Amino acid sequence: MKLLLICSLLAFPLGAAEPRLPNIIFILIDDMGWTDLGCFGSTFYKTPHIDKLAASGMKFTDAYAACPVCSPTRASILTGKYPARLHLTDWLPGRRDMPSQKLLRPQIRQELALEELTLAEALKAKGYATAHVGKWHLGGRGFEPQKQGFDLNVAGDHTGTPLSYFHPFQRDGRFMPGLERGEEGEYLTDRLTAEAERFIEQNKAQPFFLYLAHYGVHIPLRAKAELTAKFHTLSASATHSNAIYAAMIASVDESVGRLLKKLDDLKLAENTVVVFTTDNGGLSVKEGPNTPATSNSPLRAGKGYLYEGGIRVPLIVRWPGVTKHGSACRTPVSSVDYYPTLLEIAGVKPVQGQLIDGVSVAPLLRQAGELKRDALFWHYPHYSNQGGRPGSAIREGDFKLIEFFEGRQELYDVREDIGEQNDLARQFPDKAAALHKKLSDWRRQVNAQMMAPNPDYKLAPPQP
Repeated sequence: MKLLLICSLLAFPLGAAEPRLPNIIFILIDDMGWTDLGCFGSTFYKTPHIDKLAASGMKFTDAYAACPVCSPTRASILTGKYPARLHLTDWLPGRRDMPSQKLLRPQIRQELALEELTLAEALKAKGYATAHVGKWHLGGRGFEPQKQGFDLNVAGDHTGTPLSYFHPFQRDGRFMPGLERGEEGEYLTDRLTAEAERFIEQNKAQPFFLYLAHYGVHIPLRAKAELTAKFHTLSASATHSNAIYAAMIASVDESVGRLLKKLDDLKLAENTVVVFTTDNGGLSVKEGPNTPATSNSPLRAGKGYLYEGGIRVPLIVRWPGVTKHGSACRTPVSSVDYYPTLLEIAGVKPVQGQLIDGVSVAPLLRQAGELKRDALFWHYPHYSNQGGRPGSAIREGDFKLIEFFEGRQELYDVREDIGEQNDLARQFPDKAAALHKKLSDWRRQVNAQMMAPNPDYKLAPPQP
């Protein structure tokens, strides 16, 4: 099926008289929260280059990751499908079941299936040079980026955390792919940026798709000493104070600045679409040294939770000549939307028989219309390492319903109550019931995997 789809794309070659296709750079940050940028409200984290990107493009205030943890969101970005449809709903390999759990997790896929037609494959068939630089976390041997449409893979394998943030980039004799050589003490974010710059330089004469998926700012929290020292001298804000995490964000910001400068130097900026976002909310609980990493306030909770802090993420898109400088959009969008959006920008039409859950947000970027969609969905049938409970969620308009599988439903107006403090389920039972039906119907439609009762589950003994 996948080969037929690619052949369908190849049947429409780039004509000689057509203008050059736009380059596409997709920058994905790991575990960065919704408020972790200056342009999204932080006064402690310093992100001048990303703020400049926002000032020259469009900022989305209600953008969502497809899942509160990483691998499912990454699969969604590359396919335009909900993680539930892909049967890839947790980080890989996933959290094992515990006797204290009331429910058992489903057996999910351990890789992005090769039959999926990825964004890289669709663009490659159109004539793009394609590169994956950074974190993959969608399968190991036989399922690497090179098997999914990327001409180049640097640092991408099955692991979710870097083997090291400093060169040598290895652990127990195993190196990150393509990073075997380097300078002692070189910082990973800087090295990945250099690899991305090299790819741009080498492919400046043809359209290219660069997928730069930084390992930062995922744990373990490690940063360059000079940047950490700088943030130790700054006064903490009401919500942010972690100097090491701030230094990691500063390195990510430097990375964005370097890429934007490279585009300017090569006179490619006016024909390059840049997307900047993250894979889930920020880590807001204790999980290793120097954590919690951040606070997602005013959002509730963080990574691993179906509350806004776990799934609402920053999103910036710069499409030169199209997006209005310094514009902002409040329409809810999701990770599933990048695939159809970027295909439309590149002039690639989805082929017959291809299932795509997302919709193109190009009308929003052009400020020329609304999206023909009434709801967004999430399905997370897992207990998260951060304390999140398994469930599904739906957002329709300003209302969001969370169905927790242990037997509870919560309803929020996330426009008026962004912190999800006022549960409206009892006040508006008809609304809750209608959203629950729509959520249940969607789960059946995508063949979502459900949890099973844990036969070994025992209630904790009452306290004396």
